[in-house]
Amino acid sequence: MLSGFAVAKENVDNLCQKAQQALAQGQNEPARQIYLQALALRADVPDVHYGLATVYFLLNDLPKAAYHFKEVTRLDPLRAGAFINLGAVYNRMDLLDEAIPVLRRGIQLDMNRAEGYYNLGLVYRRKDQPDLAIQAYREAARINPRMADAHYNLANIYFEKEQWGLACSHYRQSLELRPNWEKAQRGLEQAEAAQEAEELSTAADQAKPTEQVTEDTPPSLPSIDPERLVDPGLHGALLSSLHKATIDSETHGRGIMKILETELEPAIKELSSCLLYPDSSASELDQCMEKFDTAVQNFRNLQQNLKTSMERVRILGEQLVKM
Repeated sequence: MLSGFAVAKENVDNLCQKAQQALAQGQNEPARQIYLQALALRADVPDVHYGLATVYFLLNDLPKAAYHFKEVTRLDPLRAGAFINLGAVYNRMDLLDEAIPVLRRGIQLDMNRAEGYYNLGLVYRRKDQPDLAIQAYREAARINPRMADAHYNLANIYFEKEQWGLACSHYRQSLELRPNWEKAQRGLEQAEAAQEAEELSTAADQAKPTEQVTEDTPPSLPSIDPERLVDPGLHGALLSSLHKATIDSETHGRGIMKILETELEPAIKELSSCLLYPDSSASELDQCMEKFDTAVQNFRNLQQNLKTSMERVRILGEQLVKM
C-alpha cells in the first residue's frame, strides 16, 4: 500500500503530465490551473515550479514567472536551465544587473548551453557594452552553429560599429540558416550599400592630388621650354576651356565632400538606428532607405562628373603643351 507521500507524488506527476499536454495544445490557462493543483499537493517539487514559471511566461506575467524560476534554483541549485530562463525573464523585466550573475551561473553549470550565452549577449547589448555582447553571441554561435538569431544580432552590432564587412558576413550566415528572413535581408542590403559608399569615399580621397616634398628631395619641375611664350590670340580659347574645366573639377570635389558630410553620413546613421531598434515602423525604414539611396546616387553622379572634368583637364593640358 502506498504511503500518503507516495500517493501525493504520484498525483503530482499525473497533474504535471496533464498540464504539459495542455501546454502542447496551446491551452495556457488550463495548464496554469492544473499546475496550481499540483502545487497545492506538493510545494517542494522543482518541476511544478518550472511548469508554472513557463506558463506565467507565456501569459506574460513576468514577476510570477521570475518567482517560480527562482524557486526552481532554490530547490534544485544545479539546474542550469532554470538559471538561464530566470536571467531571460530578468532581461524582459529590465532587471539587467540581476540578469547577468544569474545567466553566468547557468553557463557555469552547463557551458554547452548556447541559449545562456545568447541571453547574456542580449543583456550586454542593452547595457551598451557591445564588445561583451559580441563575445557572448560568438560563443553562442560556436556552440550552436544553427542559431540564426546569434548571427543576426552579431551583424546588427557590427553594423552599428560601421564594420560593414563583418556585418555583411553575419547577415549572410543568418540568411543561410533562415532563408527569406526579411529583417536579415534588409540588413544585408543596407550593410552592402554602406560598404560600397565607404569604398567610393575612399576612392575619391585617393583620387585627390597629393604633394610630398622632403628636405632631401626637391619637387620636380615640368620639362617646359623656359623661352616658350603663351600667345593669347593662339592659346586664349584653350586656356579658357582649361580654366573652366579646372573650376568644374574643384566644384565637383567640393560637392562630393559636402554630400559625404550632409547627406551620406546622416543617412547611414538613420539607417543604423532603424535597423537596430525593431520598434521602427516599416514606413520609417522605407523613408530611411530612400534617403540613403538618394544620397548614394548623388555621390555617384558627382564622382562621375569629377572624373569627367579631371579627364578634360588632362586632355586640354596635353594640348596646351603640344601647341
